[in-house]
Amino acid sequence: MSDPKILAARFPGDFTFGVATASFQIEGATKEDGRKPSIWDAFSNMPGRVYGRHNGDVACDHYHQLDEDLDLIKEMGVSAYRFSVAWPRIIPEGVGRVNEKGLDFYDRLVDGCKARGIKTYATLYHWDLPLALMGDGGWTARSTAYAFQRYAKVVMSRLGDRLDAVATFNEPWCSVWLSHLYGEHAPGERNMEAALYAMHYTNLAHGLGVEAIREVTPNVPVGLVLNAHSVIAGSESTEDKAASERAFDFHNGAFFGPVFKGEYPPALLEALGDRMPKIEEGDLATISGKLDWWGLNYYTPMRVADDAAQSGDFPWTKDAPPKSDQKTDIGWEIYAPALKLLVEDLYRRYDLPEMYITENGAAYNMGVGADGEVDDKPRLDYYADHLSVCADLIADGFPLRAYFAWSLMDNFEWAKGYQMRFGLVHVDYDTQIRTIKKSGKWYSALASEFSKGNHRMKS
Repeated sequence: MSDPKILAARFPGDFTFGVATASFQIEGATKEDGRKPSIWDAFSNMPGRVYGRHNGDVACDHYHQLDEDLDLIKEMGVSAYRFSVAWPRIIPEGVGRVNEKGLDFYDRLVDGCKARGIKTYATLYHWDLPLALMGDGGWTARSTAYAFQRYAKVVMSRLGDRLDAVATFNEPWCSVWLSHLYGEHAPGERNMEAALYAMHYTNLAHGLGVEAIREVTPNVPVGLVLNAHSVIAGSESTEDKAASERAFDFHNGAFFGPVFKGEYPPALLEALGDRMPKIEEGDLATISGKLDWWGLNYYTPMRVADDAAQSGDFPWTKDAPPKSDQKTDIGWEIYAPALKLLVEDLYRRYDLPEMYITENGAAYNMGVGADGEVDDKPRLDYYADHLSVCADLIADGFPLRAYFAWSLMDNFEWAKGYQMRFGLVHVDYDTQIRTIKKSGKWYSALASEFSKGNHRMKS
């Protein structure tokens, strides 16, 4: 069902439709106005790490095209913008001196959104750790958690009076496992001990960050954005079902457990606890501070089977084949029902607050046609299918309040460089010309049903 009016009628009138980006992926200007390098600047410059040795030096040049991009968001009729703040712009060395010019940029961003009637949803950490902190070990060092707490306090002291919500972290799964165990993201570690240290100190940083935000801006709703994996057993066998439970503990429980239960999953501790850093007195109480909301980033299911040989470390699984033969250009299986199964499962396991879908979208690499249009019908269909699932979740009583499309515009797709396009808006990286795609026009038609207050709004 892709008629935006019919789909809109299935959402409550106060539902928020937004778009999302992240600082390193769009801003560019990596050496301007006092910004120092992040771990992603270094990683991008290492041969063999990022496709084509692409980097974030220019990206979408959002730093210089801020007003035009905010006009674009307003033109699209969406009511909210989820963006991230670049730590290396605010405290360039990670600790020490605060860079006023960095704060000035985000002042302009937030004020620009407010002037255009766009709600602001900030994320404090979307992977661009100041490179200088690697001298202390980066996320494998406990000191980084306290550096993050101070950074959170500095940002919220300056911007908090105009933010509609704030998240501490985006997808700690990526900045922990993908970055320290699988080596695919900066800093490129392939080491279980490093990953376990990064896991605990990232969780601790989240908790310390929540404390800082509550202290400085007690009225700003604070949350955490998690790319929870929809773990589906490859078969009905006892072995595969047990494997899916282990995979859940490893990929989801490592973050949901301490944050929402105040404990790491027992199976994870049994397998890996002796390789973790010391959990100090009070750590888990700090990590499990109450949140106002949580964000889910969902793209594709994870299908697992048992690894009978138990090769390598916990969780001893291997990939199971996809059920759907539909894939996006990045190679991810398209299976919208997994989104519903995942949300149901998470609310069954944990006492969760209200939720936002903070990212959802698809990589399709269509260019601008001779008619000046970008015909990305598969992306439009992906959005329609997944938004239909969101409407079903709301109908079932789940407290889903907002949906942010990933992404506003094509951008730097981490290790994939600029070869993968997730945007509702096409970016010509040579000219920086923005072109709203067919999917962007469709999403705009959906979102604009709500700016007027839709017919289901209660008085």
